[in-house]
Amino acid sequence: MNIDNIQNTHSENSGLKWGRWRRIRQAVQILGLLLFIYLLLINWSSGEASSQSGIFFRLNPLTAITAMIAGREWIPMMGWALITLGVTLLLGRVWCGWICPMGTTLDWVRFRGAFQRSAKISPRWRSVKYMLLLLTLGMALLGSLTLLIFDPITIITRATTTVLLPALNYGITQLEFALYKYKVFQPAINWVESTLRGVVLPSIQSAFALSIFIFVFFAGILALNALAERFWCRYLCPLGGLLGWLSKISLFRPLIKPQCIHCDHCISECPMEAIQAHTGNGIQPHEITPSECNLCMDCLADCPDSSIAFRWQAHPVLAQEYDPSRRQALVSLGMGAAGALMLSTNVAAKSPNPRLIRPPGVEDEDDFLSKCIHCSECMQVCATTGLQPTLLEAGLEGLWTPNLVPRLGPCDYSCTACGEVCPSGAIPLLDLETKRKQVMGLAVLDQNRCLPWAYATHCIVCEEMCPVPDKAVRVEEVAVIDELGGEVYLQQPYVVRDLCIGCGICEYNCPMEAQSAIQVQRRSSL
Repeated sequence: MNIDNIQNTHSENSGLKWGRWRRIRQAVQILGLLLFIYLLLINWSSGEASSQSGIFFRLNPLTAITAMIAGREWIPMMGWALITLGVTLLLGRVWCGWICPMGTTLDWVRFRGAFQRSAKISPRWRSVKYMLLLLTLGMALLGSLTLLIFDPITIITRATTTVLLPALNYGITQLEFALYKYKVFQPAINWVESTLRGVVLPSIQSAFALSIFIFVFFAGILALNALAERFWCRYLCPLGGLLGWLSKISLFRPLIKPQCIHCDHCISECPMEAIQAHTGNGIQPHEITPSECNLCMDCLADCPDSSIAFRWQAHPVLAQEYDPSRRQALVSLGMGAAGALMLSTNVAAKSPNPRLIRPPGVEDEDDFLSKCIHCSECMQVCATTGLQPTLLEAGLEGLWTPNLVPRLGPCDYSCTACGEVCPSGAIPLLDLETKRKQVMGLAVLDQNRCLPWAYATHCIVCEEMCPVPDKAVRVEEVAVIDELGGEVYLQQPYVVRDLCIGCGICEYNCPMEAQSAIQVQRRSSL
């Protein structure tokens, strides 16, 4: 066997080896995405908190670091992020190419001609993700986690829980209604309702007021793939920026050997365009930029002469043209800090909406905003779907944080799920007995709308539905003149301020249409 045959055999064996690793990566991606969806489905369908819920947030170093910086404390539940940091320092951006459900989704969203269009985008745009990372860290230094709305795990979680899954359930329900009139489909529909409802499908239809905005935001990120494969990962993702910086000093990195024949096959295959071409005398091999490589294995598996391999690299890589300079980094951190100052001193921060009702156990608004990572996990698991994402009720700093809207759904008196799933501890983990004593707001009775007060009509629904043992809503029997001029005796409700916890059950069950005659408000606003 001659030398050429030996080299060809070696190349084929090497390609097969890396081809297997590529298939392993794809399998891990699928399993990771299925696990992510499974954990969401558990909470979504049953309304009960899973003990494994939030594992992707706990492995996420961006949410962990910023939440700990903003909260000024070590958060044990988020200590798992050290695993991701350790793997990144060892192998590079494994998280981005193997684990991240957002990255997996973007891998599968492809548009024809994206490779040609991406060639027209300046590499300097890659600096945006680093700037966004530094802005996020700068705001966290002053206790604000507003920019975590751009974290990839929060983005895909928020979109899935508030848009995709509710839309899926609504579609299935409407399809069942349409088909049930045909006897042939009735056994199958009955089986779905008896077997899957409450296990895979939720018992109630959830709805979120801001779902259209959340959907447009998520769909826009997917649409950017038309400009370049994984556009979000390349240019915008702050978590990718953090892991990219760490990858510069990773111990094992992909390396192109000197025998590279400059066929450029690896360049055309790389979905991140992380390979820099060297032209000229054709002696110097192409280079792989570790901070941009997500270890997809495509170049390793498809290299025709096995010129790419993993090697120990003890020295950091050289800075790229899009890497922020020291001055740019300091300016970005300063801008983030300044942004946090402005958000914390605006009118909305000083005069919060009186209808802004936080989940049980949240006592200090500033402390809550310094820990909430805008992930929507609590909204997903809320049994009544009363927790809704805010828009401007808490100012821009509180964008897409949870707000209890009792008219849509009250705080279930026998539920502690939101505190159980909160990955950062923004919503405290409480036992049921303690949770039932947590004050979220105060019910305020509008006598001009209340049936017994304004219309001399019998109604004690709010008193009957109040779950507090000693009744925070009570009634007093009085004699009133009805609309015919006669005297009638009826019971008029009133609120006992010291007993009301603001759960909103009275507001939810008030029979008045549209605006309830009894509404929960922030105690600080009264």
